[in-house]
Order: sequence, then structure tokens, then C-alpha cells
Amino acid sequence: MPARSKSSQRWLKEHHSDPFVKRARAEGMRSRAVYKLEELVARDRLLRPGMTVVDLGAAPGGWSQWVRRELGDTGRVLALDILEMPPLAGVEFLHGDFREDGVLSRLESMLDGQPVDLVLSDMAPNKSGVDAVDMPRAMYLAELAMDFADRHLRPGGTFLIKLFQGVGFDDYVRDLRRRYEKVSIRKPEASRKRSPEVYALARGRRADEMNAHGREV
Repeated sequence: MPARSKSSQRWLKEHHSDPFVKRARAEGMRSRAVYKLEELVARDRLLRPGMTVVDLGAAPGGWSQWVRRELGDTGRVLALDILEMPPLAGVEFLHGDFREDGVLSRLESMLDGQPVDLVLSDMAPNKSGVDAVDMPRAMYLAELAMDFADRHLRPGGTFLIKLFQGVGFDDYVRDLRRRYEKVSIRKPEASRKRSPEVYALARGRRADEMNAHGREV
């Protein structure tokens, strides 16, 4: 077996000493990322019984697991990822690439015309380490997620998405502000400080903007 690089050894050491990793293991959660969502959503009390929630980029399932727990036996949680995800009770999982029209159509069929209350997107492309390649890929996924929210989020609904700061970020946030009553940019405590990721929390989907993007309300 080849020796691990110094950077991978450093990552492993940091990972195993991470308080959020330890907490996730102790509480039976699938990933440390659940505590990002917990802070972002619980702070504004965005979850209510009976909601329909779509989780894009769901694997390994931490976000869906937390949402399902918070909703109890009510509502629906639909999850999608290009990676396989072990089953979660009460979560409807679709395995596929969100960039493909056929996969999007299957997700829409699962909704069967039911409006969505909350769209979550923790999607991110595989990183090459080259910003000129990675940022366009990340923004493309973000655009697809916003387009999905445009078509399926109910008036007044909420959209929470992971973004990376860089080229295209400001324009994207500007587009969100046209579509939603309130947009906040946040970096939760569980987000590693060196990571360029932030989360945009867009609340209050505007009905007039829904009409402007071709959806009946």
C-alpha cells in the first residue's frame, strides 16, 4: 500500500479530531454536514409538520436524515444524488445525475405536481483544483438548482443552497434577490474555515417572479 501524503495525513488527523465528526458519530448521524443544516434551518424555524422537502446532492444522507427526523411522520422528503445512498426510512431517494434531463423528469414525476416547501442544495462538482474549471462547474449546478426551485417551489417557499465565492457568485446572489423576499449569506460554524463555501438562504418566493419565469401560480 502506498504511503499517504503529508496533506492526506493532515486531513485524516483533522477529520478524526473534528468535534462535529465526533458528535455525528455519537448521535448516529450520517455526516458532520448535518450540523450546518441544523444551524441554518433551526435558526429561522424553517421546518414545519407536513412540509415537502427536496434535498439535492443528498449523499451520504445527513441532511435528509435530519429533516426526516424533524418532520416526524408528516410530510415528504425527496433526495437525489449522483452517488448511491443507503436507504433512509421515510426518505424517497432517486439515484442519478441532476444535470441529465431524464433524471430531472423522474424527480418531477415523483413530485406529481405537488408544490415544494423547501429546496435544499448541497451539490458540488468534483474538484480539479483549478478555479477556472471548478467555479463554472459549481455555478452550473447552482443555476440548475435555482431553475428547479423556480418551477417547483410554492409561493413563499424557501431555497437553501451551497455556493462557492468566486466568478459568478455576485450575479447569482443578485438573481436570488429578485426572486425572494429575503436572501441571507451565511457560513455555519460546522463549515470549515478554510473552505470557500457559504450558504445562501432565500426565503419568501415571490409570486410575481414565478409568473415571470413561466410558472402558473
